[in-house]
Amino acid sequence: MTKPLNKSRKRVIIAFAIMYGVCILLCFRVGWIQIVKGAEYSKMAAEQQTRDVPIAAKRGAIYDTNRKELAVSATCYTVWARPANVRSGNTREEKEASVDRTVKTLSEILDRDEKEIRELLTKQQSLVKVDKYQDKDTADEIREKELPGIEIAEDVKRYYPLGAFLAHTLGSVTDDNSGLSGLELQYNQYLSGISGRWIKNTDITGNDLAYGKETYYQAEDGLGLVLTIDETIQHYVEKSIKTVQKNTSADRVMCIMMDPKTGDILALAQTPEFDPNDSKTPLSKKEQTKLEALSDSKKMEYWNSMWRNSLISDVYEPGSTFKLLTTSMALEEGKTSIKERFNCTGSINVSGTKLKCWRSYNPHGSQTLEQAVGNSCNPVFVTLAQRMGIDKFYNYLETFGISEKTGIDFPGEGNSILQNKATAGPVGLATMGYGQGVAVTPIQLITAISSLGNDGKLMQPRLVKALVDENGDAVKEFDTKVIRQTVSQKTANEMCRIMQYVVDKGGAGTAKVEGYKVGGKTGTANKAKNGGYSQQTYSSFIGMAPMDDPQVAVLVIVDNPKGVKFGSQTAAPGAKLILEDTLRYLDLQPKLTKKEKEELGKEQVVVPDLTGEGLEEAIGILGGLSLKYKASGGPQDESFVIQDQYPKAGETINKEGTVYLYRK
Repeated sequence: MTKPLNKSRKRVIIAFAIMYGVCILLCFRVGWIQIVKGAEYSKMAAEQQTRDVPIAAKRGAIYDTNRKELAVSATCYTVWARPANVRSGNTREEKEASVDRTVKTLSEILDRDEKEIRELLTKQQSLVKVDKYQDKDTADEIREKELPGIEIAEDVKRYYPLGAFLAHTLGSVTDDNSGLSGLELQYNQYLSGISGRWIKNTDITGNDLAYGKETYYQAEDGLGLVLTIDETIQHYVEKSIKTVQKNTSADRVMCIMMDPKTGDILALAQTPEFDPNDSKTPLSKKEQTKLEALSDSKKMEYWNSMWRNSLISDVYEPGSTFKLLTTSMALEEGKTSIKERFNCTGSINVSGTKLKCWRSYNPHGSQTLEQAVGNSCNPVFVTLAQRMGIDKFYNYLETFGISEKTGIDFPGEGNSILQNKATAGPVGLATMGYGQGVAVTPIQLITAISSLGNDGKLMQPRLVKALVDENGDAVKEFDTKVIRQTVSQKTANEMCRIMQYVVDKGGAGTAKVEGYKVGGKTGTANKAKNGGYSQQTYSSFIGMAPMDDPQVAVLVIVDNPKGVKFGSQTAAPGAKLILEDTLRYLDLQPKLTKKEKEELGKEQVVVPDLTGEGLEEAIGILGGLSLKYKASGGPQDESFVIQDQYPKAGETINKEGTVYLYRK
């Protein structure tokens, strides 16, 4: 009996030892889970039971000056997934089947590749964005399927109701609704708002837990922008520059319109456009094909170029339009007067360098300052710059804001390129006097010239005048700002008189608007290239109206027009189209003398004497009389000097009639 008892005792002891060892191991395991891994498992449990649904803030709207919507936020839906919950089921096979079913269903509804969807649903993340910008019908269809781990959240998408309208100014946003370019980028901190969250405890199927907590953080919508841009005027500008581009076959056409009294930008446009609703796809099929062939780095360069607002960010040589500033400086310093006469011999010698007048073949001879500006006579402006001296000249460049950024509320503003004052020398000063050897941004030039229509007060240009809440109430207003006095009121008035003369009787007549006093100046400047100049040009017109009390300033730039390149034939007619529509829209009534009314009512006009004139001036003069032209006898460039004409000077022909111009 002893042996069996001993054997049983041993078995009991061994069993007890095993049970004791197992208990010890279980204690260690429980300790490992609850103490060592306790925090990690608690976090995992909380993540499985917690639904953290993002609530997107509504991006602030952008309005024109009359509160017309230019950019809004449209409601859309985002599909989210919780990969851990997508794998629902008790066995491995059930979990895999759940994933397969969800992948297949989402792929069909969203029209997405199954492989792509599977990669998202199997990520080692607690929350994954599957798709965005879906409409309500799609969102409802997904909800009806009751897919495990799939959630639908209401979201917002940026929408530009007018498509490509004002695209380079408005800019665009990223896929996450953050400012990417233009005003969307400049004012992103105000527009974007603050996103909210909806946090609640649920079971694996998404049902609320009885003991769970729920916290809702309301999204704070962004503020809206009220621009200085007038949607109607912007429409006139965009329509007109498209016409100019079609007529001139230019690479692009650009235009700024400004209120000279306030610095408010009324319109800002350039061709070609892009649609900010799909900012990475060019509007042209040809350009789309070109873009697709580029590398990723080159694509980024292409997009930046497509989005770039050249009127604010890029520089160009202004050519003869810059002569208005040289004239203003000389008048203000008393270095000339509006009655002074100058004698053009076709060229002027500066430190051994012969600088020619564009009409060196047939010099202008004796002329007043008004006529010199109208004739765009280079030697006169060389003389004025020399009288000023390089120190004074550069001081005035600073006074007019040419040597510094304007401070406009827009990202990426460029700055002028000026010759080094210490090395410019007499020739550098002379060429700058007539707008060569100096490069400015378009916004700098129109801001400077606008001061002449504002009694000499230089205004800081602006694009946004107020921030508003969702109810349209102003939260913050941006006041207009006077930078400095550029010239006296007397000089400003004299310059307005000179600018009007250039349109009435000089080479900018193609910008003349019947019934209104328009002033301005054309310019044609060859593009700088490799330390010299190419045959491509910037042809431009800058002007204001009405000149007795300027309400609008306009700058039109035609980049590389084909055929006749003169500003009087390319840019000035575009400015005329814009001013005709804009002046009527602003309800500015014509102010005409009795004689002007009589002339306006006539169906016929007297043909002027154009012999000896250059083609650009002749085009402008005829345009101011509502006459057309045809030129023959050689290349239609600056060397074209008119030797004969038909009808002859003094004859009477109908308006819109044609004058034939000949050269030897």
